[in-house]
Amino acid sequence: MDTPPEPFVADLMPRLAGHLLASGQRLVTAESCTGGWIAKVCTDLPGSSGWFLGGAVVYDNALKAGVLGVHPQTLAEAGAVSEAVVREMAAGALERWGGDVAVAVSGVAGPDGGTPDKPVGTVWFAWGRRGVDGLTISTALECFPGDRDAVRRQAVARALRGVLEA
Repeated sequence: MDTPPEPFVADLMPRLAGHLLASGQRLVTAESCTGGWIAKVCTDLPGSSGWFLGGAVVYDNALKAGVLGVHPQTLAEAGAVSEAVVREMAAGALERWGGDVAVAVSGVAGPDGGTPDKPVGTVWFAWGRRGVDGLTISTALECFPGDRDAVRRQAVARALRGVLEA
């Protein structure tokens, strides 16, 4: 029996799959605060192997550097929850794993870990896309309300919407 996708993204997944299949593109993910949830909702959809290659959960900074090639200097200067880091995460995912589209996410899901500059709910996103002119990366910053679960759910949905928009 097929498991339906998470209700909060159920409407997005068929559109996302159709978009990627129609364009012949394959998705890779680089996740921190979402803990693999983006990959999970992708693989909940039967037939996802036609458009989803895989990804990594890189919660620790050493893994961001080792697995994705995020520069330690970027992590030290900007912090893990930053535009610079998600840009390097998305680029690293595409460089290392192939694929045509990448989504990268890093944030503060809570309940602790927030600061005045990066309060709980702060999430940075990057979407990378290979094209004839090379790699294009777009980013977005969101500050989501709610508890840890709510922040993560909203982050997953925003990440997937961004793939459709990128």
